[in-house]
Amino acid sequence: MPPEAWTILKLLKWTTTYFTSHHIEQPRAAAEILLAHTLGVGRVDLYIQYDRPVEPRELVVFKELIQRRLQREPVAYIVKEKGFWSLDLKVTPDVLIPRPETEVLVEAALSIIPPAISPRPFEVLDLGTGSGAIVLALARERSGHRFYAVDNSQKALAVAQDNTRRYGLEAAVTFLLGNWFDAVGDRHGCFDLIVSNPPYISSPDLERLPLEVSRYEPREALDGGPDGLDAIRLIIERAAAHMSPGGWLLFEIGYNQRALVETLLAASMSYADVAVIKDHSGFDRVVRARSKGE
Repeated sequence: MPPEAWTILKLLKWTTTYFTSHHIEQPRAAAEILLAHTLGVGRVDLYIQYDRPVEPRELVVFKELIQRRLQREPVAYIVKEKGFWSLDLKVTPDVLIPRPETEVLVEAALSIIPPAISPRPFEVLDLGTGSGAIVLALARERSGHRFYAVDNSQKALAVAQDNTRRYGLEAAVTFLLGNWFDAVGDRHGCFDLIVSNPPYISSPDLERLPLEVSRYEPREALDGGPDGLDAIRLIIERAAAHMSPGGWLLFEIGYNQRALVETLLAASMSYADVAVIKDHSGFDRVVRARSKGE
């Protein structure tokens, strides 16, 4: 970075050009987020204070963040935060970075969970909660219902619990450590809604992902096995036993997995009213199915 006086606006312009020349995705947004983080201000403040000189010590910190981004470290991990739904969530390399397409799953779940708790609270289970993005979005929008969140990583649960405390939702969400349904033990026939964003990328495809994902995000949250469907198979096989009569199952899938997942659901003979919901880019994203249990 040239040794000269820098204002916020001048630094933003230079960094955006620099990121663009190094093929960094969303270069302007990355520059804004990293500079706002360095200065301890909001992104909008960068433009309110656009002519403010940036101090040398701030330039040193910002340069370090630029170098981390050039190594393809995700911006969310650098600033330790990611926006999702109406939440600003703490994220670390122990959890998957929440993605906008997963908000489609939240929307679908909210259409099922009643706004009121009469005649009784809904019981909702989130499998593989990670940062807690899905369950916390639901708990914040549907107060009074009962929410449970499972993850097999203690470090991931610690991140989710930090996010829960941030929004004062400790009384609404119960966290359980364990592998999928093993964590809920003998709680059969009680969940009105089960949601999950499971690993669904095939093992051979993992190394073909952008470096931001393959190098930095937790592999166990991404790797769905040889065909990407290992976790989805398990969920389909075991979810019905844990669902209340007529309860709902919602889970995220890869854009090209619809046919295979529909076949798995039909073969299980445990579900009805199967539907696939597209994300805002037009890709198949969320599967919805109702338990046939009486």
